[in-house]
Amino acid sequence: MMKKRVMCVFGTRPELVKLAPVVHAVAKSEVLEPIVVLTAQHREMVDQMLVWFDIKPDYDLDLMKHGQSLSELTARVLTSMDELLNKVKPDLVLVQGDTVTVMATALAAFYHKVPVGHVEAGLRTNDRYNPFPEEMSRRQTGRIATLHFSPTELAVENLRKEGIVDNVYLTGNTVIDALMDTASRIDEAAVDKSLFGGADFEKHKVLLVTAHRRENWGDNMSSIALALKQIADEHPDTQILYPIHKNPVVRESIEPVFANHPRLIRVEPLDYVPFVYAMQRCHFVLTDSGGIQEEAPSLGKPVLVLRTNTERPEAVAAGAAKLIGTEQKGIVSAAKGLLDSPAAYNKMALSVNPFGDGKASQKIVQAIEAFFCLKK
Repeated sequence: MMKKRVMCVFGTRPELVKLAPVVHAVAKSEVLEPIVVLTAQHREMVDQMLVWFDIKPDYDLDLMKHGQSLSELTARVLTSMDELLNKVKPDLVLVQGDTVTVMATALAAFYHKVPVGHVEAGLRTNDRYNPFPEEMSRRQTGRIATLHFSPTELAVENLRKEGIVDNVYLTGNTVIDALMDTASRIDEAAVDKSLFGGADFEKHKVLLVTAHRRENWGDNMSSIALALKQIADEHPDTQILYPIHKNPVVRESIEPVFANHPRLIRVEPLDYVPFVYAMQRCHFVLTDSGGIQEEAPSLGKPVLVLRTNTERPEAVAAGAAKLIGTEQKGIVSAAKGLLDSPAAYNKMALSVNPFGDGKASQKIVQAIEAFFCLKK
């Protein structure tokens, strides 16, 4: 019997990290065969991850183009995937999350009448412009998908409210699979400490920061920068480590505030492995990222979310994360609460991780095999 061909498509680093364990799980299946496709929506941030996770794309579409609009990128993914689907003719297309790559790939697969499996299905803020464009990308992908792999019970419920009840599987989040694998393989001696720009995890309380979302560009980003400076000024035992996104819109808000401050440390974007290393050793995290809201609690690190809403309210409900917005006063107050109160810190740090047990990839493969009636 010929193996069913599962086309796994990703374009950004978060997609790769979360699909990598699924690709390996598909490869171990006796009845499924992975076909790996890279759109390279984020070229520089993806290449090093391919090496770490030992994944070799069968097709690299190389669609990254400086300054391209969302519409241009969507069109390029759609037409490129159209050509590839004509050529490869997979039995299933597997996508993860909520990027342009995900939405456009799902649409191309639909046009070819190829079923789509959506990993991390059912996340919602119910605000179409926050996060933008991710909220509408995942909603549209959810409407197209045939198989829905939801990380939490709330995500399953979100799909049910939209009338999506068939082929919905509660799997946990594959980011925990990838994180547990990575944390177990990190060799401290091999980690280049110079990447952290002088951040000293032994002598200081290092606060790890990521902020780059479109909805935070401009005034919000400037407010975040000023808040971080105030936190550092008011807490001399604290360092702020900010691996800053390459987007110049982000940098122009952050760099002037960070300039010449001895404990505001701006570094280039970290590869996944040193970033996990930094998460393991930081005091807590401030972020507008989605995935880090899942990863940091798994490492026992409190998360202050630099947004007004989140598609991952499970972390907030569990006490592992807190929505603090982007106003300077609110950010400073929330950070001060964790820095000054061991009880408040421990309450968040010791909360239960709601995102799974590290076996999501196995559950996804089992569901795919069952869908094709191939499970032995």
